[in-house]
Amino acid sequence: MEDLKSAKEWYDEQQKGLGKKFSDKVKKLISDLRKQPLSYAIRYADVRCLLVFKYPYTIHYKVNQDIKTIVIIAVFNTNRNPEIWKERNENMKK
Repeated sequence: MEDLKSAKEWYDEQQKGLGKKFSDKVKKLISDLRKQPLSYAIRYADVRCLLVFKYPYTIHYKVNQDIKTIVIIAVFNTNRNPEIWKERNENMKK
């Protein structure tokens, strides 16, 4: 996922190894989502958000209960304009 790659690179530029810590944390949270994907609140339409603690990021995702699938829409920097991810979400519907 491009979001995760970009954030990892940025954190590594700030401090060596920090990008890996961030990436590992996000991957762990995504792995945990598989166990209880409905445990996080719906924030926008059918999009759920999971905060990445200690980092200004949220994981935006949808759950397709029919086929038991989690779709990650974005690993989004909360300092960015939220319209960016909303636009991506709309593009995924097409």
